[in-house]
Amino acid sequence: MTRSRNRALGAGALTLLFAGGSLVSVPAAQAEERQPTAKELLAKCDNGTKKCVFHPEGALTISPGKDHRVGDFAYNCTQDDQTSSRAWEDTTGETNSLRVALKEDVEANFLGFIKVFKASFEQSYTRTWSSSHTETQTTFINVPAQHVGWVTRAPKMQKVKGTVELIFKDRFEGKRYWYVPFEATGPAEGEPSVKTQRTRPMTAKERSTYCS
Repeated sequence: MTRSRNRALGAGALTLLFAGGSLVSVPAAQAEERQPTAKELLAKCDNGTKKCVFHPEGALTISPGKDHRVGDFAYNCTQDDQTSSRAWEDTTGETNSLRVALKEDVEANFLGFIKVFKASFEQSYTRTWSSSHTETQTTFINVPAQHVGWVTRAPKMQKVKGTVELIFKDRFEGKRYWYVPFEATGPAEGEPSVKTQRTRPMTAKERSTYCS
């Protein structure tokens, strides 16, 4: 009877945990399981892995990004059409599904992944991945009488998605194989941005502020 009771206790071993101020029991095997975050896995890329590679999926897409104003407004307070020049500088950055800066001098914890991602991107699409790009220009705007003019810019963006495959030398959190979905968008080097001149009639408030 005693042996049977001991076997039953061994098979149903419990771990006591605090939850909401009360003691609760969880099976030992379940208590030890932990699902690592995607960022934790990326930090292990070439830092404990036997293999770490980014597998792009599908074709690279290049399209205009968000259209936004660059430079100052040009107010024409005269009764004649005028041409005004506006100098501007605009920087475009990157975004990705895990909010990791793909810059080697910023994200030291993800250095291995950054190198793997950029190498795979370049090999797959024969293009360079840039985390940021700055464009500087002087634009001439044709502004009708009693109108305000401005310039908008929509940078060309390149978007890639795929999966990061990590194979560990030893098991990491119970597994040797882990897969992390990853998607990133960044400025497309060598692709001209879309610049547009826009005008509209000045409001009464703008005329009193800039034309008095």
